[in-house]
Amino acid sequence: MNIALVTYQDKGAYTSPTVENEDDSLLRFLKSKNLNIQKVIWNDPQVNWECYDIAILKSPWDYFDLITDFYQWLESLKNKNVKLLNPIDIVKWNADKHYLQDIEKAGLKVTPSIFIDKGQKINLQDYFEKLSTDKIIVKPSVSGGSKNTFKVTAINAEEISTKLNDLLQKEDFILQPFLSEIEETGEWSLLFFGGEFSHALLKKAKSGDFRVQHTFGGTIHPQHPSQHLLATAQQYVNHFAKDCLYARVDGAIVNDEFLLMELELIEPFLFLATEEKALENYYEALMKLI
Repeated sequence: MNIALVTYQDKGAYTSPTVENEDDSLLRFLKSKNLNIQKVIWNDPQVNWECYDIAILKSPWDYFDLITDFYQWLESLKNKNVKLLNPIDIVKWNADKHYLQDIEKAGLKVTPSIFIDKGQKINLQDYFEKLSTDKIIVKPSVSGGSKNTFKVTAINAEEISTKLNDLLQKEDFILQPFLSEIEETGEWSLLFFGGEFSHALLKKAKSGDFRVQHTFGGTIHPQHPSQHLLATAQQYVNHFAKDCLYARVDGAIVNDEFLLMELELIEPFLFLATEEKALENYYEALMKLI
């Protein structure tokens, strides 16, 4: 069985020299289990995907910059009968943050969200009251790595509105209240492999920033979640990550209640180095699926 561990053409935009290359450590581990697996760039035109039985999405970190090509690639895998992990239909659904509406309709808690359609013009001053907040986070509906993400206050709302209205000519955006809990206690990430909990951590932004990604100086802190938090996170996985090799549930505790920020099912960093059993958990989930 030939397996592709899918990555991207690394141009340095989404990596950090302070973080071990998780792809390589995972690849070494899976090869040590006698799996025939190799790293493959998702949009490399030289790749013959018909040579692979399974493709595992690991780090296609530029997919949102090339979303039309990415959707076409997913369809080509389907036509070639290459099994993708995570499943193609779930990946397509998860690529656009409108999926949060589906999760909310299912009765699960998400961060309050307002979607602004491509082509609209808005004044961000109008949305502080609508979102019951004095700080707003703005980001594209198809995005990652904090690209074109802004923290808006009354002070910079006019400036960001001008930038946003230009960007809205190209794509949809989402507005959400800035959760002060992210600055105070951090953002939770709970990792699941094959639908089963593996490990968890808190991500904290560096002083003066609001972005928790390590590329912006964020730090990670391994945690043991409460049974209540774990059960809550499990609900998102059970409802929306069926047959998935991996899922990362990101959110914050607000007024003693977990609010989902993102259900990461495409290319999340898995923080495998923070839990000694993580690699084995990943491998066991993979073997069950193949």
